[in-house]
Amino acid sequence: MVFRRGAKKRLVRLIFIILGVFLVYFLLKHFLPQKQENPPQLVVPVTSNKQKLNLPLAIGNLTNDKLRQEIEEALKDTKGTYGIVVKNLKTEENYQLNEHKTFQVGSLYKLWIMATVFNKIQSGVLTGDEELSSSVDVLNGKFNIDPDLAEMTEGTITLTVGSALKQMITISHNYAALLLTEKIRLSNVAAFLKEQDFKESKVGVNGEAPVSTPFDIASFFEKLYKGKLGNAESTGKMLELLKQQTLNNKLPKGLPQGIAIAHKTGELGYFTHDAGIVFSEKGDYIIVILSESDYPPGAEERIGMVSKAVYEYFQKN
Repeated sequence: MVFRRGAKKRLVRLIFIILGVFLVYFLLKHFLPQKQENPPQLVVPVTSNKQKLNLPLAIGNLTNDKLRQEIEEALKDTKGTYGIVVKNLKTEENYQLNEHKTFQVGSLYKLWIMATVFNKIQSGVLTGDEELSSSVDVLNGKFNIDPDLAEMTEGTITLTVGSALKQMITISHNYAALLLTEKIRLSNVAAFLKEQDFKESKVGVNGEAPVSTPFDIASFFEKLYKGKLGNAESTGKMLELLKQQTLNNKLPKGLPQGIAIAHKTGELGYFTHDAGIVFSEKGDYIIVILSESDYPPGAEERIGMVSKAVYEYFQKN
C-alpha cells in the first residue's frame, strides 16, 4: 500500500509539472512580441546563404558638417544598419558611414558581371548578338541555387548577350545574369575585381555569398563615370543600361521626376541596397546606400529619404 500511495503522489506531481510547462509555453507564445520571420530570399548566382549579420552603426567621415546633419536627420531613429558613401563629382564634397563594412550585396554583383561582359565585347571575345542558351536545371545546379528558392526549375533560357545584359540590369533578371556568368566564368569576374583593385569585394564561391562594401561599390561607379572600366563606347553603353533601370522604389523615389540616375538595386533577405550616379544641374554625384535590417521595406523608405536629403542639399549648396 505504501508503494502504491507513493507512486500515485509521484504521478499527480508529474501531471502538474507537465501542465505547468504547457501553461508557460502558451503564455510565452501568445503574449510576448514575436520576431519577424525571415523575408523571402532572392536568387544569387553562387549562394542561398540566409545568415543574418549584426553590424554596429559607426560615425561617418565628412567634408561638410551640414551634409552630415542632413543625412543623420534622414536616418533618425532607424533600427537598421546602413553603409553610405556620397561623393559630389564636381566639388569632391563627400560623406561616408560604415564605408568599409561588409554586406551581402544581392543583385549588386550584376554590376561586376556587366563590366566583365563589356570588357569581353571590347576585346572581341564576345559580340552583343551572340546567342546564349542553357537549361534551367543546369544553371541551378552549376550555381548552387537552393531548390526551395529557385525562381525556375525547368525549361531552357535563350538570350543574346545584348538582351541578357539589358534584362540583367534593367529588371534584375537572375537567369539572364546566370547565362552571362556561365559564359564568362566567375574566375574572370574575380580577375576583374582584382585588376580594378576592388579589394573589399568577393564574387562568392563554394556556397559563400557575394559581398562588398559601400566604399568598393562607390569606387565602381566613380571609375565607370571617369571611363576607367572600359573605352568610351563601353562606358556609354553601361551608363545607358543603368539609366534604364525599372526598379525605382529606393534612390529615385526621393528625386524629382525627370532627374537622370544610373543605378542598380540589390536585395537578399535582410539586405536591401541601391547605388548609382545622379546627374544633376548643380553637379553629378555618386550615392551608395547599403542596408541590413529586420524590416527591408522600412529600409527602402529610409534609402529614399536619404536620397532626397542629399539631392536637396546639393541643390542648395
